[in-house]
Amino acid sequence: MNESTIKIRLMKADDFDSVVRIDRKVLNASRTEYYQLKFEKLFSRDYLPVSLVAEDKDGAVVGFVMGELYMGEFGIFQEEASLDTIGVDPDFQHQGIGEQLINEFVDHLKTIGVQKINTLVDWNNSSLIHFFSANRFSPSKTINLERVL
Repeated sequence: MNESTIKIRLMKADDFDSVVRIDRKVLNASRTEYYQLKFEKLFSRDYLPVSLVAEDKDGAVVGFVMGELYMGEFGIFQEEASLDTIGVDPDFQHQGIGEQLINEFVDHLKTIGVQKINTLVDWNNSSLIHFFSANRFSPSKTINLERVL
């Protein structure tokens, strides 16, 4: 499948089942509640849409990328965004769809004034680190700290 057969568009509320299905196939686990919260926030009135889906030539959703604009949190206003979830149906992986989603996501964010995108990756997930590195993400100057309780 080449990029010309894939259409990228803004995510809609009725993409919920497709996103959950893809995520379940990728992770072999269900995160329905996570996506219920994400979609509630994504489609609230005051939320500027930045999440995208990839459709195949038949209109089936085969991938997605979700993120948020920083709207005043930590003193940051719309110059930064986060990419918090990305997924491509395993049957469609290694065909450039993830890269196409990232490129469209970046282009979309640039048009609304975003200058930096942050994401978090598990240090032990070398394939995801490689994917983001190949798409021009690099280690940031901030360090994520945690305290196990």
